[in-house]
Amino acid sequence: MRNEIELEAIIEDYLNGKLNEAELKAFEELRLNDPVVDHKVVTHKVFLDSLNEYAAISDLKHKMAEVHAKIDVATMSKALGPHPSFIVNIWRKNKAAIAVAASFILLTVVTLYSIQQTTQQSGSVELVSRELAKIKNSQSNLIRKINSSNVTKNLKPANFGGTGFALTANGYILTNLHVVDGADSVYVMDSKGNSYKAVVKRKDSQYDLAILKIIDDSFNTLSILPYKLKQNVIGMGESVYTLGFPKDDAVYGQGYVSSKSGYNGDTTQYQVSIPVNPGNSGGPLLDHQGNIIGVISAKQNQVDGATFAVKSKYIQEALNSIPDDSLGRKVAFSRKNSLQGLSKPKQVEKIKDYVFMIKVYK
Repeated sequence: MRNEIELEAIIEDYLNGKLNEAELKAFEELRLNDPVVDHKVVTHKVFLDSLNEYAAISDLKHKMAEVHAKIDVATMSKALGPHPSFIVNIWRKNKAAIAVAASFILLTVVTLYSIQQTTQQSGSVELVSRELAKIKNSQSNLIRKINSSNVTKNLKPANFGGTGFALTANGYILTNLHVVDGADSVYVMDSKGNSYKAVVKRKDSQYDLAILKIIDDSFNTLSILPYKLKQNVIGMGESVYTLGFPKDDAVYGQGYVSSKSGYNGDTTQYQVSIPVNPGNSGGPLLDHQGNIIGVISAKQNQVDGATFAVKSKYIQEALNSIPDDSLGRKVAFSRKNSLQGLSKPKQVEKIKDYVFMIKVYK
């Protein structure tokens, strides 16, 4: 019992940022290796968030009650004729609280309208790649035209654009199968604008994954990958982020895990509340420590922030399907994470060289 109370106290200090650097590192290591502790952290975070929401609502009600108590209806009625300045004085004295009340009313109206619209429309799923032509239906890939570089000048303009990220330093790239399916040729472009020829080495239609291999002589082997795959399931409420190519420059997006299962209860996916756009398909999903926990694959129409990501367990399965290289070595993911403990901007700065735009030609 004593240990449980002490653990709860440590969790609260952890969530409130009261642990020192050594304590923080030790606790995050414990959390990483102990699913029970991880679950308690998520549960406690949800509890604290609920308390904060309740406190905010109570404070709002208190302010609204104060405003109401100060308004004398009879006096105000008399003042409307000869003394219009009375209303001005009420506004000056209580404008902060009145503004809060007005905001609350507006938020309520907007929320109710959004709920109504959501319930009237279907929740179909669309894949998150970019589209050149019209979207034929809600299940179509979202793809857009990408300007060809001089490297690919002899090819037609690219039909598809998506995202991929390095699985190994020697040029294996992971993306979604729907991004490259049916391609005549594939190129990947790094953060510096360099384009490289790639081939599809493995396809996994069950999990919508594809592994590419850069075969361009101009490609230089990458440095050691800064991230690693997180094998255990991440809990609800955990903060996550992604990097992808909804435009020609990489775009950062952040959010949190909203469900341990994906569309229609698919247990191979997470549902995350994170903004994504056409072009994010195949992008990495990372936790706050910089571990790869999944790959962005789809989003739900008409539901803002309902995004789905294939879990890292199935990324590892896809990687295991690649045969040994020419030297007889098993193609393996990095076992080290040099992002842990870094601020989010520094993490993003380090991983951007390992995230690629995928260009597909048909």
